[in-house]
Amino acid sequence: MKSDIPTSFSEGPVLQLQIDGQVNTLTRTSLLQSPALQTIVIADDVSYHRQQKYQAIPLQSLLPRLPNEGTLQFTALDGFVATIPDQLIQAQGDAAQAWLAIEDPAQPWPALKLGQPSAGPFYLVWVAPEKSHVSGEQWPYQIAKISTSMPLEVRYPQLLPHSDGINYASAVRGLQIFTKNCATCHRLNQGGDASIGPDLNIPMNPTAYFQEVALRKLIRDPGSVRTWQQSSMPGFKEEIISEIELDDLLVYLKQMATQHPQKTVIAPSVRAD
Repeated sequence: MKSDIPTSFSEGPVLQLQIDGQVNTLTRTSLLQSPALQTIVIADDVSYHRQQKYQAIPLQSLLPRLPNEGTLQFTALDGFVATIPDQLIQAQGDAAQAWLAIEDPAQPWPALKLGQPSAGPFYLVWVAPEKSHVSGEQWPYQIAKISTSMPLEVRYPQLLPHSDGINYASAVRGLQIFTKNCATCHRLNQGGDASIGPDLNIPMNPTAYFQEVALRKLIRDPGSVRTWQQSSMPGFKEEIISEIELDDLLVYLKQMATQHPQKTVIAPSVRAD
C-alpha cells in the first residue's frame, strides 16, 4: 500500500475520500453510526461466492454529484486499483446499485481464504450487478482510498492504440475491456495505477510468448495453464468477458505489442588517448 494513505486512527480503520482535491478521512466507527447505514443482502457475492449480508451505505450518499466523463478510483491495501466510470456509480432506476459495506468488528466477516484476512474493513458491493454488466473486477475489497480521477487512457495516453492500425475499432473496444478487467492489477507500457501483476507490454507482450489458444485459456482459467501459491489472477468467464470481447482484447494486446516503447541505444564511449 502507498505510504500516503492512512490505515487507522485511534478509532480504528479509516477510509480516505479524495474528491476533486478535497481530502476527507472517515473512520469505521463513524460510518457504522451513519443514518444512511442499512442491512443489505447480496445474493451471489463475487468475493465469497455465496449469499452475504452486510451493513452498508449507498455509495452515492458519500459523494457529491460527479461529472459523468470522469471515474472513481478505489485503491486497496494490496495495490489493487479499480477504476470505475462515474456514470456506473450514479446510475438511477433499473440499474446496478453500488454500496460501501463496512465490517463491524463485533461481527467480523469470514476470511477470503484460509489464512487470509476478510474483505473488510471496507468493500464495494453491488445490488443487481447483472443489470449494468458489472465485472468481478469492479468489486474492490480492503479499500483504503476512494478518489476522483480522469479516465485511465486520458492520464496514460501510452495505453491508446494507434489510429492507423488495421483493426483500430476492435482495438479501442479491447482497450475498454483492458481498463475494466485487467488494469485493476496490470500496467501496460508503464501506464496505469495498479501494482499487483506485471506490465503487459514491458519487457514482452503475452501475445509474443503465448500461443493464442493458451492465452485464451489463461484468461478464462489461469490455473489450467500455470499455477503457484501466490497466484491471485481470477478467471474471466463468458458472462464477464464474452467471446467477442475477448477477441477485441486480444486484438488490443497484439496492437500494443507493435507499439512497444523503443529501447534507448547508448553508444559506447570512445577514449581519446
